[in-house]
Amino acid sequence: MRTRMKWMMALGFAMIFGASSIATTVNAAAGYRVYCAKGKIEVDSRSLEQMKRARGDDVCLLKEFPTLEDAETFADTRGGKGAPCDCK
Repeated sequence: MRTRMKWMMALGFAMIFGASSIATTVNAAAGYRVYCAKGKIEVDSRSLEQMKRARGDDVCLLKEFPTLEDAETFADTRGGKGAPCDCK
């Protein structure tokens, strides 16, 4: 009986922690970001780490948004995609 109870508790913890890591992964992948990459504005769904791997170290995150439309609107206020920017 005690072994079964320990097994159920371990399974419960595994389910809780597994679900929270899945939610974190989904949240990290969701949304859009506006970057300054190599001196130009870009809108992308990749993480900062992924962008740095793809574009090099000259990348900085300007802002995050839940939708592509919001990210593009923000980029437009800064001159639009491809407009000059800096990471200072």
